[in-house]
Amino acid sequence: MKLGDIGEFGFIERIRKRAAAASHLLLGIGDDCAVSRVAPGELLLASTDLLIEDIHFRRGWSDMHTLGRKSVSVNVSDLAAMGGRALNLYLGLGIPADTSVEDLDAFANGVLDACAAYGAVLAGGDTCRSPGPLFISVTVEGSVPEAQLVTRAGARPGDLLWVSGTLGDSALALRELLAGRRPPALLAARHHDPCARLDLGRVLAVQGLATAMIDVSDGLLADLGHILDSSAVGALVERDVLPLSPAFRAALQAEPALLDLALCGGEDYELLFTSPPEKAAAVAALAIEGVPVTQIGCVLPQDHGVRLVDAQGRPCAPPRGGFDHFY
Repeated sequence: MKLGDIGEFGFIERIRKRAAAASHLLLGIGDDCAVSRVAPGELLLASTDLLIEDIHFRRGWSDMHTLGRKSVSVNVSDLAAMGGRALNLYLGLGIPADTSVEDLDAFANGVLDACAAYGAVLAGGDTCRSPGPLFISVTVEGSVPEAQLVTRAGARPGDLLWVSGTLGDSALALRELLAGRRPPALLAARHHDPCARLDLGRVLAVQGLATAMIDVSDGLLADLGHILDSSAVGALVERDVLPLSPAFRAALQAEPALLDLALCGGEDYELLFTSPPEKAAAVAALAIEGVPVTQIGCVLPQDHGVRLVDAQGRPCAPPRGGFDHFY
């Protein structure tokens, strides 16, 4: 079926019928604005991400359902980085005229499935025709008790530096795809269908374990730089303790230079955070939904900058920073 057969409002109505309700959402899809209620003592969190075909994704590499899931996850990851929980999601689409209704239904199902997994509801959005590629704009709202808010600005010298999960998998999958090769299934899943560490972020916030936090979207060193800038500190990173998946380690044996992808590759959507040393045991014991956390360094005074060292403590030259849209 062609999109022109049902029109913009017919497409919106197909989504509205499948969108979930929630007690905090007083009005959702169907009015000029969504209307929500935030609990007393909580702060409203909001973040927006833009995904553009052939820049952030290629439809030939991923099915539309998975693309819908990823569109949600990469945005919810920002809530995880501040210790928040998800409330509402708003979806904007610029749709090429030749896109089929079946593809759009699959995409919408992916969006709604991911919303349900993260406890969010699709509360509104907009659609229009795109003369070129598919444009996806996602805005997410969440909340966090004021006393539990975690920002990038709380790291202090002496804090330990931790990261969740494994690093470099998404970047390695993208490298394979760009070379015309099919990446191993686990690597491909990390790239096409990442998981926002929302539960881990909430536990770190509720238990007061994280002093500063960010999600790894542009690469470990680049995102660490944001914490260091906001907190006015430096850091030591131990290169040889970076958590790597078995698939990444297998590729690394054949090509050692791939380690740069673990340091600078983007779209891992893991949580990078700092924590006081006296809370190390509590942090190390965390394994939310089987996702481990690994200590990869510590926070130093600002004048130390970023020090990357090997297993013997010898300085290593850091590779160029992470992803930047305008370089």
